[in-house]
Amino acid sequence: MREALSGLTVRGRAFLAAGVTAIVCAVLLGQDALTRVGVLVLALPLVTAYVLGRSRYRLALVRTLAPQIVSAGQPARLNLTLTNEGKTPSGALLLEDHVPYVLGTRPRFVLDGIGQGWRRHASYQVRSDVRGKFEIGPMSVRVSDPFGLVELGRAFHTTVSLTVTPRTVPLSQIPLGGAWTGSGDNRPRAFATGSAEDVTVREYRRGDELRRVHWRSSARMGELMVRREEQPWQSRATLFLDNRVRAHRGQGIASSLEAAVSAAASIAVHLSQRGFMVRFVTAAGEDPNNAWHYRDADLNTAPLLEALAVVQAIQMPRIDTSWLAEASQGGLIVAVVGGIEDHDLAVFRRMHHHAAASMAVAVDVDAWGGATRRTGGASTTLAQQGWRAVGLGPRDRLETVWQELGRTSRSRRAGGSAGDPAGRSGEVVVG
Repeated sequence: MREALSGLTVRGRAFLAAGVTAIVCAVLLGQDALTRVGVLVLALPLVTAYVLGRSRYRLALVRTLAPQIVSAGQPARLNLTLTNEGKTPSGALLLEDHVPYVLGTRPRFVLDGIGQGWRRHASYQVRSDVRGKFEIGPMSVRVSDPFGLVELGRAFHTTVSLTVTPRTVPLSQIPLGGAWTGSGDNRPRAFATGSAEDVTVREYRRGDELRRVHWRSSARMGELMVRREEQPWQSRATLFLDNRVRAHRGQGIASSLEAAVSAAASIAVHLSQRGFMVRFVTAAGEDPNNAWHYRDADLNTAPLLEALAVVQAIQMPRIDTSWLAEASQGGLIVAVVGGIEDHDLAVFRRMHHHAAASMAVAVDVDAWGGATRRTGGASTTLAQQGWRAVGLGPRDRLETVWQELGRTSRSRRAGGSAGDPAGRSGEVVVG
C-alpha cells in the first residue's frame, strides 16, 4: 500500500486534495451532501491504490532482434512479446525501452486489457549511422489504473546486443601477392606422415573445428589444444589498421579514423571472398580472436567485421610489433594507415620485409585536418620503403583508389622499383 500511495499521479494527488478540501468545507458550512461528495472523491484514489497494490500480476517479456549484426545505416527490428502469467487482471501498461540515442528515440507503448492469459506483441525499428556495439534495454514498465490515478514502476533486467559494422563497398579484383597453397584449394590438409606424437599443437581459438582437437595433448596440458595441420603455403593475409589518436584527424563519423575503418572493412570482405585467411591487427597488436582460422568466406568475415565495429582510437605513441615475431613469415600484408612519423618508418620497413607482398591505403590526414592542398598522405613515404601505396582523401571513392592500387601493382610487376628491384615475380592474379 505504501508503494501504491507513492505512485499516485498528479491526477490522483489532485483527487486527494479535492476530497479533503470538500470535506473540510462541508464541515465548516454544514453541508452533508458536500461531505458525501468529498468522501467519494477522497476514497477513489485510495481504493484504486489499494486494489492496484494488491494485484499479483506476473509479466514476462521475450525479446527478438533480427538481425543482430547490421551494417551502418541498415535497420534492425526488435520484436517484443509480453504475457501475464498471473491470475489477477491489471490496468493499462506504459512501456518504455531504453535505447542508446544513436539508435533513435526511446519507443513507448500503451497496452491495456491485461487479464489472465493476456498476451501482446509489439515491435519497433532501430537504425544507426555510427558503428559500434549497443545494448538495448532494459524495458521499464509502468502499470496504471483505468482512471490514471496511480502508476507503479517495474523493470525487466534483460538486454539484447546490436552490433553495427562499418559500411563496406564492393572492390574490384586486382593483382595480389602472398603465399599460396600448392594445390590451390586453400583448405587445410593433414600431414601425410608422422605419428600422433609428431603432431604440433597450439591453444584452441574461437572458430577452430572440434575435429582438429588433439585430445591427448589437451589432457596433458589441461586445456583444449588443436593440431597445426596447415601447410606453409596456405594463402594468408594480414590486415593492419593504425588506430592511434596521433595518426588521425577529425572528430566523429567525419574523422579520418572512420574512413580508415570503413576502408579496412571493405578490404577484409574482399580478401575473404578471394580465398584468403585474414587476420586483423591494430596498433595495439593482434587479438587472438581475430587470428587466422580455417573457415569459409562468410564465417571468416563476420568476426572481422565485429572487431572493426568496436575499434576505437588509442593513446599509443608507437605501434606494437609483437605479432611480427612469429616464426612463419610471408603472405600478404594490407595496411590502412593515417599519418606516419619518423619513428614509425622502421616498423613499416619490418612489415615490408616480413611479407611476401605489402600494400597500403594511406589516409590523407592533412586533408581531414583542414588543409586546402592535397599532400597524398603517407603513400609517398611508404612507397619509398618498398610498399605499393596509394592515398585516400575525404572526397575519394575507395573503389577508385583500390583500382589505382592495382595499377600500381601491375607497374611494379612490369618494371620493379628501387625499393623492390626484383619486381616480385612470384605474384599471381586470382580471379
